[in-house]
Amino acid sequence: MVTEEKKTSQDKKRYYRKRVRIFNLIDKIKLWPSRTGQLHGIRSMEIMGGKARLTTHCSKQFFINDSLNSRAGRWLRNKWFVNVCPQCAVPDWKLEKYSSTLFRRHQGSMLMNTDKED
Repeated sequence: MVTEEKKTSQDKKRYYRKRVRIFNLIDKIKLWPSRTGQLHGIRSMEIMGGKARLTTHCSKQFFINDSLNSRAGRWLRNKWFVNVCPQCAVPDWKLEKYSSTLFRRHQGSMLMNTDKED
């Protein structure tokens, strides 16, 4: 009997829609590219209407607007970053998972069911 090999995390592809709200995307992947090009890990996100406050693992805070085509959204979709924040210490498995994620226009999750009830 031949056993099948399990797919590794690099082989498994995740598909998300290309134009989703940035709040939903960040809530799902828990990463934020700063303007300097550092990739930060997200500790918490507080949504305040059309804006949100992101708190990273290195205790930095970013205020962001909910947008479909912002700079950060483009950088996340295209996986552009210079380096990973050494204080946030984003684990390697998360970076591998992020690198295997694909963003397609007509295929993938719309990330609509991320409403959290407090």
